[in-house]
Amino acid sequence: QVQLVESGGGLVQAGGSLRLSCTASGSIFRINAMGWYRQTPGNQRDWVATIRSDGRTDYADTVKGRFTISRDDAKNTVYLQMNSLKPEDTAVYYCNQEINWYDYWGQGTQVTVSS
Repeated sequence: QVQLVESGGGLVQAGGSLRLSCTASGSIFRINAMGWYRQTPGNQRDWVATIRSDGRTDYADTVKGRFTISRDDAKNTVYLQMNSLKPEDTAVYYCNQEINWYDYWGQGTQVTVSS
């Protein structure tokens, strides 16, 4: 059984920063890609960023230059450093990890950016 636990969400003013974390636990043999997605009420879950096992990263255009994804394989953890936050970044953020060739999701963490 594999579980992902997220932390780091909260309320922040526009222009501020937050750092999200997502740690996997359980029977883990290999973790490939790790990523972050976000979702607002009534909308689909949108991709935010991905980091591959070789360290290569990709970002959605809406967050490029403001968000940074990183990973610590020794801790089975993926991070999302979010800077210069905007009200439109308000959403529930979900982490995703490809573990043992299956996709697993975190429980979601709320990020609210006030104007």
